[in-house]
Amino acid sequence: MQFRQQALAKLQSPEELDLPVRFARPQGWLVLAVTVVVMAAASVWAVTGSVASTVNAPAVLTHGQGSYLLQSPVSGQVTAVLTEQGRRIRANAPVLKVRTAKGDTVVRSVAAGRVTALAATIGAIVSTGTNVAAVEKVADADDPLYATVYVPAENAAAIPSDAAVDLTVQSVPTQEYGVLRGHVKSVDRTAQSAQQIAAFLGDSQLGEQFTEKGRPVAVLVRLDRSSGTKSGYRWSSVKGPPFRLDSMVMASGSIRLDDQRPIDWLLP
Repeated sequence: MQFRQQALAKLQSPEELDLPVRFARPQGWLVLAVTVVVMAAASVWAVTGSVASTVNAPAVLTHGQGSYLLQSPVSGQVTAVLTEQGRRIRANAPVLKVRTAKGDTVVRSVAAGRVTALAATIGAIVSTGTNVAAVEKVADADDPLYATVYVPAENAAAIPSDAAVDLTVQSVPTQEYGVLRGHVKSVDRTAQSAQQIAAFLGDSQLGEQFTEKGRPVAVLVRLDRSSGTKSGYRWSSVKGPPFRLDSMVMASGSIRLDDQRPIDWLLP
């Protein structure tokens, strides 16, 4: 009965046509205004803004000319090792002496550099074409280091010239000394095989390791120099590590790619 009486009273009262109609409360207008502003800002950013992305890939610190694998030109038994790992040698320098059926043969270096590995020992039997040493091509002890980053082939086209690169060096504690800074010097647009990588680095195992997921592209990175660090290169920390860097040290590179328009990936 109570609801019926309220309904009858409503029908008997005159219509309040002269009162203003409230379409929304002030709080509703505020929410609507904020929504419009956010949508407008998002639309402007989608057209004019950009999204930075990076590609991470394994890297090696090397001198710019790389290394080469020295192979034995004859088959026989190694009777003498005429150099040692870490030593700098000139071109055509004696490395090994191999005894063959026709006499002793001296295995000599192809180009000047630093011996980074010796695979042959006295008494070992070697065949023609056996890798007996790895020699890094370096003309002077003060030659600058570079980083060679092996990125997936599908990312090579997106790497701009002089792109910024951060390198996490395995022998350097990142939390204490930060990352090594550098910029892209060149990008080899041709994907490399395990044999090509091994020939440049002087290490067949690295060639196989870097091609496990496909043939990568080599990106040569110029390390930023700094006179205020012990290593002679710029780090994300002020001083960097308290020691110099060696070549053939493993690292991980993070390369900044070309900025992408948000509208390119927001739209289907």
